[in-house]
Amino acid sequence: MTKTQKLLNDNGVIRWTALVLIALMMFFAYMFVDVLSPLSTLLETSKGWSAETYGTFCSSEYFLNVFAFFLIFAGIILDKMGIRFTGILSGAVMVIGASIKLYAISDLFTPECALYRFLDSFWTSFPATAKLASLGFMIFGCGVEMGGVTVSKAIAKWFKGKEMALAMGLEMAIARLGVAAVFRLSPYLSTWANEAMPTVVTPVLFCTILLMIGLLTYTIFTFMDKKLDAQLGEVASDEPEEQFKVSDIGKLFTSKTFLIVAGLCVLYYSAIFPFQKFATGMLETNLNMPTAEASGLFSWFPIGAMVLTPFLGAFLDKKGKGASMLILGSILMTTCHLVFALVPLTTPLAYAAIILLGISFSLVPAALWPSVPKLVEERYLGSAYSVIFWIQNIGLMAFPIIIGWSLDKTGGYTVPMLIFSSLGAAALILGLWLKVEDKKKGYGLELPNIK
Repeated sequence: MTKTQKLLNDNGVIRWTALVLIALMMFFAYMFVDVLSPLSTLLETSKGWSAETYGTFCSSEYFLNVFAFFLIFAGIILDKMGIRFTGILSGAVMVIGASIKLYAISDLFTPECALYRFLDSFWTSFPATAKLASLGFMIFGCGVEMGGVTVSKAIAKWFKGKEMALAMGLEMAIARLGVAAVFRLSPYLSTWANEAMPTVVTPVLFCTILLMIGLLTYTIFTFMDKKLDAQLGEVASDEPEEQFKVSDIGKLFTSKTFLIVAGLCVLYYSAIFPFQKFATGMLETNLNMPTAEASGLFSWFPIGAMVLTPFLGAFLDKKGKGASMLILGSILMTTCHLVFALVPLTTPLAYAAIILLGISFSLVPAALWPSVPKLVEERYLGSAYSVIFWIQNIGLMAFPIIIGWSLDKTGGYTVPMLIFSSLGAAALILGLWLKVEDKKKGYGLELPNIK
């Protein structure tokens, strides 16, 4: 290849087409993650799940990632095997886990089934349907988190020296659109067949089919990536010239700045994703509105994030200020949760707080993920993202259980919202610390990405 020969990712149309293909897999994955979030009250009436049962089920998505260290292994697989193999593997794992979850909440899984009777024979306070659904969600969680890591590294590869923050922002925007879509669609699909008898099965079935389509779109992307590697002269296994070593992971746990970023990530996201699981129920209770209306109101949160994230990514590419954006996002999130906790809620106030939370959720991810390549070497970038996701998953697993427990104990949402706001305050402290470290050591977190 001559120096004047253009690479595949130098072509803007091809580069952005690749982004759409990989982002679609995460769009459908995020739909599946929250497909039951607007239907928590329906799960209580149709399946007999309590708030604590629902919270434990939500936490199961992260169980294997945390306790079986699957995310750490996912990063090693990614750095060893490349984005093509790992992306297809993650999509297949998502489909398998989703299918198990679908079966668990379907009418096919009844007390007449031997598996049902076996699962019902222990931990009797936790329904058999919830046990099997949790198992499926655990497997799906392995796939979706592996997919998130893979997509981040794929974008870093295809947009290196280009519009990386904008690309990551658009990918996140597409994923947030999936959340907004499912909060609108789930209540509708639950009554699609019979309005008098709503069901949780139809929405889950619909999103499982979409996951299969997402696997297909990523497979198409792998052919484009293979051609790019041929141009770059890389070997078929996708291994970089300076090979990744497992010992490289140790460098991450000894980097103070990297650990600050990981800590900020777990605190911030623990106040966002678990909140999504309970937001519809909170709005139903505090505003005395039906499920579909409450779900529709909350859908403005991911819509706000979806609209603003690409613009903030473009600003970060051209102007920088990544550390400052992390601080501002933490302030906004803390404020919003304090409003939900302490201020008598009205519909206009709820809209304002949710849109403000969407702005916060644009600022932090848009600045956070493009900052990681500035802190670590490219050969173990996949492992770096995996370690951050693993630490993040600890919080995402723990807090739905904590929130569900506090709901059952207090019977209201004041304490849960105060818990979320305290996480935001802690994230703010780490954001300020990160800015100080960046100023001292010159990581370039406040500098633009485009060179």
